[in-house]
Amino acid sequence: MVYISLPDNSVRSLSFYLAMEEYVARNINEYDCFFQWQVEPSVIFGRNQLIENEVNTDFCRENGIRMFRRKSGGGCVYADMNNIMFSYITSEESVGFTFNRYINTVIHLLRKLNVEATTSGRNDILIDGKKVSGNAFYHIPRRNIVHGTMLYDTNMHNMVGSITPSDEKLMSKGIKSIRQRITLLKDYIDLGINEFKEYVKTNLCDRELTLTDKDIEKIKEIEKEYLSDEFIYGNNPRYTITKRKRIEQTGDFELRMDIKNNVIKDIEILGDFLVAGDINKNIKDRLKNVKLDKESLEKALPEQLDDVIMNLKKNDFINLIIS
Repeated sequence: MVYISLPDNSVRSLSFYLAMEEYVARNINEYDCFFQWQVEPSVIFGRNQLIENEVNTDFCRENGIRMFRRKSGGGCVYADMNNIMFSYITSEESVGFTFNRYINTVIHLLRKLNVEATTSGRNDILIDGKKVSGNAFYHIPRRNIVHGTMLYDTNMHNMVGSITPSDEKLMSKGIKSIRQRITLLKDYIDLGINEFKEYVKTNLCDRELTLTDKDIEKIKEIEKEYLSDEFIYGNNPRYTITKRKRIEQTGDFELRMDIKNNVIKDIEILGDFLVAGDINKNIKDRLKNVKLDKESLEKALPEQLDDVIMNLKKNDFINLIIS
């Protein structure tokens, strides 16, 4: 595997590293690539999430926490300089195989440090049953991009405040609650954060490729999309009916449907699920102008929805629509 490095140690914005993933995927002719990065306080929400549903924007603005959207699915996460982000780019075509291989690789790295890491049913890595890493992915032609967090240490006040109301009582309860569900890697290893990064690099990669100033300029061109208000905030879809439900092992769903005469005129599918295929072509477009009844929905949708949204069963999705 090739380690992709930058020509200097500048701290860059989260949007730059998202653009860097894309640039590497489209332009670096290596089968497997990997790099690590850290950012100033930021929140990053998934491609299918609405910012107003996920982020406490007032708290973020008051505390200098920047807000970004990524192109992968999954939920909203907080990152800062005490948190390490991993990016893995591969030419392996199978999304599911790529994701599982990446998760197992990270688990193996931790176990070599005598940390008993395990995986959850969907996209988390756990230590002692608590989350230490969350991961997501997306696909571009001929390449898969996987990225994830590694909670070495973090600012709990910012983590909770950026996604919950800033009322002090709620903050206090939120911090206590989240500490019961997540854990920090620093409590399990003797390595400092930079030593851990070096350990990951040397154990995963056998070569290093340093990007040039010309590469950096091209990355900045890609970054412009990530910095646009249209991409970050999106457009709220018009809707007449909203359905919300959590489907176990799949994620939280919010369906916003424009219904006329019991026919679906438009549908927006929001949530923290992981997208494995073309959700527009294989789900949303197929549901337009379809009657809102089980038989019509069954005919319109493909049999295998887990090829589009990870772990999604067709019957569960239809039940959500007509519930």
